[in-house]
Amino acid sequence: MDDNRPVIEVTGLTYRYEKENVLEDIHLTVPTGSFLAVVGPNGSGKSTLLKLILGLLRVQEGKIRLFGEDINRFKDWQRIGFVSQKANSFNTGFPATVYEVVASGLTKKIGLFKFMKQEHQLKIKEAIRSVGLSNYMYQNIGELSGGQQQRVFIARALVSDPNLLILDEPTVGVDAENVRSFYEMLEELNKERGITLLLVTHDIGAVSDQVSHVVCLNKHLFFHGNSDEFKLHEMSHLFGHDVHPLSHEHLEKEFSHDS
Repeated sequence: MDDNRPVIEVTGLTYRYEKENVLEDIHLTVPTGSFLAVVGPNGSGKSTLLKLILGLLRVQEGKIRLFGEDINRFKDWQRIGFVSQKANSFNTGFPATVYEVVASGLTKKIGLFKFMKQEHQLKIKEAIRSVGLSNYMYQNIGELSGGQQQRVFIARALVSDPNLLILDEPTVGVDAENVRSFYEMLEELNKERGITLLLVTHDIGAVSDQVSHVVCLNKHLFFHGNSDEFKLHEMSHLFGHDVHPLSHEHLEKEFSHDS
């Protein structure tokens, strides 16, 4: 098995709902070990692209390869973890601790109602530690903030050791002052664990700070490159107005001057 091959390869991808194209001739590659952000305005096709990569929609035109294999033949879905916008709509009355929620991520691997071995318990604790929630391990998840809940769901996805982690707008429900530390946590996961991250986000400022690669999408692919190139790229044609990919650090300096 070649671990250096791209995690995701998309070639000539076009998708339509009824007669309207929402994606047209998309070509992109997600290298192994990269941290890639997909950005674009509402209705740009980001969610559709995500659903196609996750196998929730069937490819109409073009090809998607996951770990070198055509998506129509791909079976090893445990290699892919997915975190949706759960924190924004989570039932705060749900009676489960952080430990129990993260442990549920091992159900497929060890089986339902099967005895959990010590190695599994250690894996759960390590996943919780990796998202910075060791002090909340036995606390009810409903008592946590939105940002902390999202970290729990990331730990739940990580506990089964995926090679690729896909996150859909993970900062929904995260208060602004914690957004930066949230993205820094993702960057650490990418670098320390070597896990490939694909992030769908509206937060352009965060993109230029932590990620290694950026895809700008609005039905067509307007940009696909590394984050340094992205910082120099003019995106007004994509969003319909002047856009500057300022980092959070730059924004903090701007606000500090006004205070």
